[in-house]
Amino acid sequence: MTNEEIAEKKSGFSRRGFLRGLGAIVAVLAAGKESFGQATGTGLPLPDEPVEATLTRLFGNRPFQPGDGKIKLELPLIAEDGGNVAISVDASWPVSGTPRVSNIYIVSDRNRRPMLAKFSFTPESGKAFIATHIRLATTTEVRAIVEMSDGSLYAVSKNVRVTISGCDLPPQG
Repeated sequence: MTNEEIAEKKSGFSRRGFLRGLGAIVAVLAAGKESFGQATGTGLPLPDEPVEATLTRLFGNRPFQPGDGKIKLELPLIAEDGGNVAISVDASWPVSGTPRVSNIYIVSDRNRRPMLAKFSFTPESGKAFIATHIRLATTTEVRAIVEMSDGSLYAVSKNVRVTISGCDLPPQG
């Protein structure tokens, strides 16, 4: 008996068993691959998903109401570097009570993956405000979508002119 066989016998773990288990995992993933990213209920984006498909996947057929006066979206008009674009969203609704702000989504119409971020709020959040940096592939509309606890949606958007792409592969078309 070799040292390797003795070690496998002591630990109860063999290379052959590991490879067999790994093979089973790969087989399950390969079998489920077709339906894994394609089901609309999973919330997973498809590669190069169009913005309309993203909005339908996230919100179904719920209508967007204008958020002007209720949502303050701050973005530069011209982003010299699409890889680092400052953004802030301030929603004037409360995060406690009913209805309340439950989520803020940031969506870029022309990125390969349009949904850039989702921020969730609880009554402990204090205020529906976010500030971060995003990456933009090209000149695009950037949307801030506020989802309320009753399911209603409010949206505002701004056009940002991008001079240098912040993504490796800009969208085709």
